[in-house]
Amino acid sequence: MQLTANDVDRFEAARPRLEAIAYRLLGSAGEAEDAVQETFLRWQAADVDQVRVHEAWLTKVLTNLCLNQLGSARARRETYVGQWLPEPLLDGDPMLGPADTAEQRDSVSYAVLTLMERLSPNERAVYVLREAFEYPHREIAEILDLTEAASQQIFHRAKKHIADGKARTEIDEATARRIVEEFLAAATSGRTEPLVRLLTEDAVSIGDGGGKALARAKAVEGALAVAKFMRGLFKPGKAKRTLVGGSPEVYVTTANGGPALVAVVDSRVIGVMCLEIAAEGIAAVRNQVNPDKLERVTERWAAADHGEPLLISF
Repeated sequence: MQLTANDVDRFEAARPRLEAIAYRLLGSAGEAEDAVQETFLRWQAADVDQVRVHEAWLTKVLTNLCLNQLGSARARRETYVGQWLPEPLLDGDPMLGPADTAEQRDSVSYAVLTLMERLSPNERAVYVLREAFEYPHREIAEILDLTEAASQQIFHRAKKHIADGKARTEIDEATARRIVEEFLAAATSGRTEPLVRLLTEDAVSIGDGGGKALARAKAVEGALAVAKFMRGLFKPGKAKRTLVGGSPEVYVTTANGGPALVAVVDSRVIGVMCLEIAAEGIAAVRNQVNPDKLERVTERWAAADHGEPLLISF
């Protein structure tokens, strides 16, 4: 049916929240935008005058679209080339959603988005709606067609799964920058010892190239192995410059609320390396180089003031 200007405005007012929910559920900015657009089409086809609570209706439609998407995504990821990582977002991106509480910030951290891949679609939906958006279990139950008791049980189970796998600790921006600078200096020193000292004993390195950019097919595990891998990754070489189309400029930044490095060639982001910090050191290095998952970052990077690069690599 034909929407009135007021109906469209009501949807547009809800769009930022819907995109933030969809991004957390899907781990992909592009898929989140598609899910929100499909929600708008459902809104356009509905008899909106009969919708009593518009926010609840839109959230229910979006969440169920995302649940369907998660089901098919699991099948697609069985044939995904190499390791799968979420799409990183630079701080300030509205799709990151609310960041007023530690729980909200944590729910969109790169580490937690990666851990959420282990959850069932229902666990992921309950966790996101409760932890990040503070929906009461009564409303979550209505959205997901559950009982309130089931929603509570699913949430506690999901939260335990996340807590069991999470090493990240909250650090301030100055400390994050210092850690990243130390990591970069150690990685480019040509020696493994400085890197080993910065890493936890069970540190892991994961890269996602999606078959479209060079990335190791399996995770690298252990401080010494990660240190050797990083030393090789940052070692200059003509073949590397040819592969990426030039000498990357490397910047220190914040992505998904955590410390990160961004590699840029001719204003195009070719990689975002997110560091997961634990009390004992750097617990994980996750490097997103799949160009399909760097389009939004590239757009926002081009429009932002990012200062001078810390390093011109290769």
